[in-house]
Amino acid sequence: MIYQISHNIVSSLGFSSEDNYNAVKSGKTNLRLEENTFNLPEPFVGALVNDELLNAEFEKINNTKNQYTKFEKMAIVSVAKALQRTDINPKSPNVQFILSTTKGNVHLLEDLQGFSEERVMLWKSAEIIAQFFGNNNEPIVISNACISGASAQIAAMRMLQSNACDIAIVVGADVLSKFIVSGFQSFKALSPELCKPYDKNRVGLNLGEAAATIIYGKSEKALPKNSIILTNGAMANDANHISGPSRTGAGLYIALRKAMGNTLPFEIAFVNAHGTATAYNDDMESLALTSALLQDRPINSLKAYFGHTLGAAGVLESIISSLAIIDNTALKVNNLTERGTVAPINSIMENQHCTENKFIKALSGFGGSNAALLFTKVTE
Repeated sequence: MIYQISHNIVSSLGFSSEDNYNAVKSGKTNLRLEENTFNLPEPFVGALVNDELLNAEFEKINNTKNQYTKFEKMAIVSVAKALQRTDINPKSPNVQFILSTTKGNVHLLEDLQGFSEERVMLWKSAEIIAQFFGNNNEPIVISNACISGASAQIAAMRMLQSNACDIAIVVGADVLSKFIVSGFQSFKALSPELCKPYDKNRVGLNLGEAAATIIYGKSEKALPKNSIILTNGAMANDANHISGPSRTGAGLYIALRKAMGNTLPFEIAFVNAHGTATAYNDDMESLALTSALLQDRPINSLKAYFGHTLGAAGVLESIISSLAIIDNTALKVNNLTERGTVAPINSIMENQHCTENKFIKALSGFGGSNAALLFTKVTE
């Protein structure tokens, strides 16, 4: 069994998984209108991690004089906090670091800020993060658009199953920059207000910063009650378009069916879907979920709490959903007032009690990429 040993979230809502979960459960979000941020001429709605709070946390664990970017600091703080709950030696050759990110330090392309040119490269960021903890194994970088966080967890699962490592530390992280925000603005994907996943009046997505870490291990023995097992995972690409999702949800349907395996729809407590609040994504998901016979299960999205956190999304949202199922709660879709997808789905407007012990995490991304993960809560 591949299971979660520990986890942590660093976001605008807090620097621990529990703080973030409690904020979401209470309906809190730090998404807000950002004006003149990154010297952009247009405002955007986003959730930024406070630099002063991050630096204070980083200084607690950084005993060197080396300089780190915000992206690297967030990832390192998240990993460090996850490790604090374990007796894992991150220097061990049996520990594998896996970094999930879409952009890394891409902002350095505009201004290196005294860093070397190599610092823009994703492999260099992964190396810096792993070596901060004394790990000399070559880290793995997963950069697969919005499904990166799910892809990284599938990579960890496969490595553990094949005995390529004993411990896999999966960290997903991305920060916002002029490059990223202007890119989304260029194809009119951003909402001028708080996003509305699955809502009839949705007009676009919000963006957010985050770093999230899950430490995975394997066990042949029975696990304690409320342990979370990564039961299965699958990816599928429908190659629809460089940025637009399939109109039929073909790839996501394949990923969902493969991830579910022999699991029946009524065994699923909830589906934590991608739910970006763009017209095409939410419609596509509704079709894929209906094809997989999941349309009547509670369905939620966390994007109206955190924004779209890019390479961190799959990891962050898996953690929040894991804590939710332990709490027997299916979290509501924030800011959803009137359902409005092409295929009717049970997108939930209020937190609900649930008793089932499985949930699905689904994501879709640029290039037609799709992924789904199946998690199981240990009940005895």
